Amino acid sequence: MAFEIERKFLVDLDKLPKLQNGKHIKQGYIKTVDNTVVRVRIKANKGFLTIKGENSGATRLEFEYEIALEEANEMLEKLCSKPIIDKIRYEISYDKHLWEIDIFHGENEGLVVAEVELGDEKEKVLLPQWIKQEVTEDKRYYNNQLMSNPYKNW
Repeated sequence: MAFEIERKFLVDLDKLPKLQNGKHIKQGYIKTVDNTVVRVRIKANKGFLTIKGENSGATRLEFEYEIALEEANEMLEKLCSKPIIDKIRYEISYDKHLWEIDIFHGENEGLVVAEVELGDEKEKVLLPQWIKQEVTEDKRYYNNQLMSNPYKNW
């Protein structure tokens, strides 16, 4: 069984170090009848299909599989709800953790979120100076929610 333990934070862009080597990500979601999430993603010219279970705090089941780029494009176009999430992801190492910084575009322009994956929910994390506030349990910031209620509408 694969678990994802992740905390999510809002970011102060003015305090971030210079970002380099960002990867463009397009992702969409296939509707489900429960709280399971089925995501299709294209990241750096690779396709991925991800299935995630319902969150329990910062933890949830997660299974991810690489798929053909052509299939990922077709799924985004024909199976995923719109709008498609469009963002650039940067990675920053800070105090033994890898932080993923997402700068959103399109319908979610202006939103900047940082995520850090943990080995355990009780693991201590030293927060960088560029963190503004934690939003781990605020569902509005889940990417699948940003699709149905984009940041520009808040």
